[in-house]
Amino acid sequence: MVEQIKALIDGKLPLVSNLSNVSAALNMSIENINWCGFYLVDGNYLYLGPFQGEVACSKIAIGKGVCGTSVQTKKTIIVDDVNQFVGHIACSSKSKSEIVVPIIKDDKVVAVIDIDSPVFKRFNEKIGKELEEIASFLANLF
Repeated sequence: MVEQIKALIDGKLPLVSNLSNVSAALNMSIENINWCGFYLVDGNYLYLGPFQGEVACSKIAIGKGVCGTSVQTKKTIIVDDVNQFVGHIACSSKSKSEIVVPIIKDDKVVAVIDIDSPVFKRFNEKIGKELEEIASFLANLF
């Protein structure tokens, strides 16, 4: 998955074009997910970026929900059961587990990769490490 996504990236293209293809590649590569995409940081908020899946929340405050907490802590967050995450923002009642990986450039979070699953405990450290490698590579586009 990591090498395929690296091969898709073209630094000469607009950010939205690259993130759109990456969201499609993630959606095709990871089984048992129902949403994957990006939220982009602008000021004190995350705004919906390119994604694959159902309609999503358009704006999330930094520090709120899994995505906003990931930005605030600058850490990958794996949630086995979203119902147990205090402050979880439910964009879809179908989502049962989630992983959020910050994209960090110059020690500042510029975006997050967000992936939801309709299966409890879908994500693990292995996929977290792969997504962190992708996030590190994507940081060069910002």
